[in-house]
Amino acid sequence: MKKIVFLDEYSVCGRDLSAVKALGDYTGYDVTAPEQIVERCRDAEIIITNKVILDASAIDRLPRLRLICVAATGMNNVDLEAAAERGISVRNAVGYSTESVAEATIGSALALLRETVYYDRYFKSGRYASADRIFCFDRPTAQLRGKRWGVVGMGNIGRETARLASAFGCDVAYASTSGVERKENYPALPLAELLAQSDVVSVHCPLTERTRGLIGVAELAAMKPTAVIINVARGGIIDEAALAAALDDGTIRGAALDVFTSEPLRESPLYSLKDPYKLLASPHNAWSSVEAVDRLIDCIAQNIADFIAEEQELLKK
Repeated sequence: MKKIVFLDEYSVCGRDLSAVKALGDYTGYDVTAPEQIVERCRDAEIIITNKVILDASAIDRLPRLRLICVAATGMNNVDLEAAAERGISVRNAVGYSTESVAEATIGSALALLRETVYYDRYFKSGRYASADRIFCFDRPTAQLRGKRWGVVGMGNIGRETARLASAFGCDVAYASTSGVERKENYPALPLAELLAQSDVVSVHCPLTERTRGLIGVAELAAMKPTAVIINVARGGIIDEAALAAALDDGTIRGAALDVFTSEPLRESPLYSLKDPYKLLASPHNAWSSVEAVDRLIDCIAQNIADFIAEEQELLKK
C-alpha cells in the first residue's frame, strides 16, 4: 500500500476523509511546521498539503515521494520546477469551491451595501432596545440591483460571480489580468476603465508577478467614492496599506477581504481604521462551505486513485 501523509489535516475542517484513507497507509497531522516535514514524510510516496510549503530543499530530501496532492486550487506552495526535475507529479483540486467563493463574494457585497454588521451590532448592543424611534438611519444602505459590477479575472469563480451578480440585476463587465481575452457573455474593459465605472469590484485572479500590487493608490483613487471592492482571490493583489488609507480618506465606500499578504495577518493598518465598519474581513474561509470541503476531499481521493492506476498501467508495459 502507498504511504500517504497529510501535512495539515485541520484544513479540511474535520470532514470525513475515509475516501482518502482507503487508498493507502494513511497518516494525518493537524499541522506541520517546516522543520517537521522531512521527518514526517521520509517514507511517504504521496503527500497531501493545503498550505504547508514544499520547497526544493524539502523535496530533495524525500526520495520516495512520487505524488504531491495540493488540497486547494492554487499551487504556489509547491516548488513545481523542483518536483518536475525529480519526476514527482503535482495535482491540485480544480473547481471544488467555485460556488462557495462566488456566493461569499455576493454575500460580502450585500453586507457592505446594506451595512449589515453595523445594524446587527446596533441591535445586539442594546441601542435598539433603548431607542425612542422605530427606525435607525445612521448609515445609508444601498441595493445591488442597477449597480455596475466589475470582475477582475474571469476564471471559473469570476464567471460564476458574474452570473450571480447578473441575477441580482447588476450590469457586469470584466478585466482580464492574463492578457488573454476569451469570448465571454460580458464586455471586457481595461482595468482602469473597469475600476472607474464600477460600483462593486470583485477580484478573482491568481497572484502572479503580473497581478502582485495590481490595485494600489492610483487604482483605488480612480474608483467611485460610493464603490466597494472585494478580494477573495489572493492577498498581495490589493495593496493593503493603500486600501486602509482609501477607506480612511473616503476614497471608496468599503471593502471586503478574505485574503491577506500574510496569513494570519499579524500587524496591519487595516486593524486601526477610523471607521471599522467600512471593512468586512474573514480569515480566508470563503472557500470552506461544508459542500465545497467534501468536494475537495473527493478531488484529492480521485487524484490519488488516478495516480495509482496510472502507475499500475506503466508497470504492465
